[in-house]
Amino acid sequence: MKAARVLVAFFAGMLCAGGVAWSQPYPAKPVRVIVPFPPAGANDIVARIVFPKLSEQMGQSFIIDNRAGAGGTIGSAVVAQSKPDGYTLLIQTAASHVSNSHLYNKLPYDALRDFVGISPLARVVAVLTVHPSLPARSVPEFIALAKQRPKEILHGHSGYGTFTHLNGVLFESRTGIRMTHVPFKGGGPAVIALVSGETHCQVAAIGELIAHIKSNRVRALGVTSAERVAQLPDVPTIADTIPGYESWTWVSAFAPAGTPRAIVDRLNAEVGKAMNDPDVASRLSAQTLDPAHRPPEELAQRLRMDYETIGKLFRQFDVKLD
Repeated sequence: MKAARVLVAFFAGMLCAGGVAWSQPYPAKPVRVIVPFPPAGANDIVARIVFPKLSEQMGQSFIIDNRAGAGGTIGSAVVAQSKPDGYTLLIQTAASHVSNSHLYNKLPYDALRDFVGISPLARVVAVLTVHPSLPARSVPEFIALAKQRPKEILHGHSGYGTFTHLNGVLFESRTGIRMTHVPFKGGGPAVIALVSGETHCQVAAIGELIAHIKSNRVRALGVTSAERVAQLPDVPTIADTIPGYESWTWVSAFAPAGTPRAIVDRLNAEVGKAMNDPDVASRLSAQTLDPAHRPPEELAQRLRMDYETIGKLFRQFDVKLD
């Protein structure tokens, strides 16, 4: 009987200890933030600006983990297969996140069902740039040159299905030109290829290229937003040449599907607080990124819209990978 009482007391103590652990406020340990691309791309830039602020606000480390490969699918798969407890997050652009569903015949996850959106973090606008060796000095000149040299102009991008790749395909669809797309393992390597002259052009996030534009190592021809951007005031919009042209996306935070709503809401609120911080806003602005904060439902709506739009675009150009 004495042994039984000791055993009961032991298990009661364990349950109480477990109850204390279960009741600890989130986050009770470091959070892994997976960026499915190498450093220096838009996703990585945003993550390294925003999450140190969340660490400060929430009193716990948010550790950036670059897991590059296959246009972001490798890192995304890691998150989809992680425990839905808020301790593994994904940073992806809304467009790239759903594009892989149309690009690959088989994915180890469903972009719409296997994740829950937390919030957008930043709005990303792209810019059409060319290597200085290319004679085109405006969007009309570039279109004319590309029509004279079909498939000869090399468009470097950060991987099939990424925002950079999507922008190249969209530009082709609106102009009737045809380029040869050259994939790299992320935004950083793709920019290096453009600067070195390995590729001829790129329609990538402004933040990835602005330093090279200002140093004249690449030439900016047009931005993809409806209006000019303050950081590149002398660069016209592509819409000046192609009326109605507009392309932008959100860099967003996601968690595995099934993550408790209380955690999603807490993270969403903390993102909102971070976006109101002057230092975060100024650092994002310096990279030509607009701070963004929206409810999870609005992010989900944007994903569904991008899913349909990108699907039609890829079918039009027969863009597909095995």
